[in-house]
Amino acid sequence: MKKEIIFATHNDHKVRELKEIINNTCEKCNIEILTLKDIQFDVKIPETKNTLEGNAIEKARFIKNHTGYDCFADDTGLEIEALNGEPGVYSARYAGEQASFEDNVRKVLKKLNGAKNRNARFRTVIAHSVESKDYLFEGEIEGVILETPRGDGGFGYDPIFRPKKHRKSFAEMPDKQKNKISHRYHATKQFALWLNEQAEKSK
Repeated sequence: MKKEIIFATHNDHKVRELKEIINNTCEKCNIEILTLKDIQFDVKIPETKNTLEGNAIEKARFIKNHTGYDCFADDTGLEIEALNGEPGVYSARYAGEQASFEDNVRKVLKKLNGAKNRNARFRTVIAHSVESKDYLFEGEIEGVILETPRGDGGFGYDPIFRPKKHRKSFAEMPDKQKNKISHRYHATKQFALWLNEQAEKSK
C-alpha cells in the first residue's frame, strides 16, 4: 500500500511539475502525492514569514496540524540582483495581494527599465513535515531577466526568465526540458532522493 503525502498548494501548475519530477526520480518511494483538492481542504494557508524557508515550514506544519497527513510545501522566489533580491519571498504578490502573474511581470520590467545588470536567480525551498520534524531541500538556477516576455508556456515569471547557457526563456521551453533544469527540479530531486533513502531504511 502506498504512503499518502499531501502537497500543500492550490497551484495546479506546481502540482503537475512536481509530480512529474518525483515520478521520474523516486523509484523506491512507494508514495502517492495528494493535493489539497484531493482531500477537499479549502482553507487559506498562511504565508507570514519573511524567508522562503520560513514560509515553506509554516505551510507544511499548518496542513500537517489540520489534517494529520505527512505534508510537504514549497516556497519559490525570483531574486533579482539589481533589485537587491526583490521580489524574493514576495514573488507571488509583488504587485499586490490580488495581482496576476502578468501584473507581477509588468512591475519587474518597469523597475528594471534601462538596467544593464539583469542577473537573477530562481530559488525553491521544500519543507517536509513528518511526525515532529521538518526537513528542508533547496534548489536554484541562475539566469537573466529579458526585456520583453517570450513564450506561452510555464507560469509566473517564466516568460521573462532565461536560464544561463540557454537561449530560450522558461516559457518557451517544453515542460520536459524545463523540468530537467529548473530550481524546482533541483529541490524536488533532493527531496525524492531523501524519500528513497527513507524507503530503503524502512525495509
